[in-house]
Amino acid sequence: MRPPRVLSIAGSDPSGGAGIQADLKSIAANGGYGMAVITALTAQNTTGVEAIHVPPSGFLAQQLDAVSSDIEIDAVKVGMLFTEQVIHTVGCWLAEARPSIVVLDPVMVAASGARLLNPEAERALHELCGAADLVTPNLPELAVLTRTTEATSWAAALNQAQRLADTVGTNVLVKGGHLPGPEAPDALVEPGMLCPVAQFAAVRVPTENTHGTGCSLSAAVATQRCLTDSWAAAVGAAKDWLVA
Repeated sequence: MRPPRVLSIAGSDPSGGAGIQADLKSIAANGGYGMAVITALTAQNTTGVEAIHVPPSGFLAQQLDAVSSDIEIDAVKVGMLFTEQVIHTVGCWLAEARPSIVVLDPVMVAASGARLLNPEAERALHELCGAADLVTPNLPELAVLTRTTEATSWAAALNQAQRLADTVGTNVLVKGGHLPGPEAPDALVEPGMLCPVAQFAAVRVPTENTHGTGCSLSAAVATQRCLTDSWAAAVGAAKDWLVA
C-alpha cells in the first residue's frame, strides 16, 4: 500500500515540538506522507511564544491551491489558525476541495499560556468545527467551544463533548489530560449518542514536557484514519504510538 498523503494546515514552531514541525514528524512516524501549509509563523520554543506573524490570507489560499491541484490529499489535519480571516480562507478551501478526512485540533492557547487564536475568531472556529470529521479539544478549548466553564470532572467533560458534538454535528475526541489525578482518560463522542463510542484509559505520564502533544496526537489520528476502518481504531492506534 502507498502511504496516505496527509496535509497539515497549521502554524510553524521553530523549536520543532509543536505545529507544522510536530505534525510532519507524527505523520511520518505513523506511515504517512506529510505535506504542510503554514497559517502563521511564530517565534517560540518549548517555554513560550514570543511573537506571531500571519502571512496574507491570499498567500495562504495560494499554498492550499498549489498543493491540492497537484497532489491527491487523503486526509487533512487543521491546527493553529489565529485569525477569523485565516479560518474563513481554510473553510472555503475545505468546502471546495472536500477532503475525505478532516481532523480539527482547535488550537487556542499554548501550554505556556500564550494566545494562539484571537478572541474575536472563536465564533468562526466554532463554525469551522462543522466542516471537520473529528474535533480534538483539550478541556480549556472545549469550554470555550461550548461557552461554559472548564470541566473539573470527567463526567462534566463528557457532557460538554456531547454538547459540542450535537451542536456542530461532528465527532469529538475529548481529552482529560487537564484533570487532576493519576489518570488521563480520553473518549470518542458522536452526535446523538447517549454515551461515548469508545473510552481510552491511560495512566498520566509524570512529565512537564507536554509541548505539542495535542498537535502530535491529532496528526497521528488523521494518518491512522486512512489506515483503519473507524475513528475508534484510529484514535487507539494513535494513542498507542504516542505513549510507546
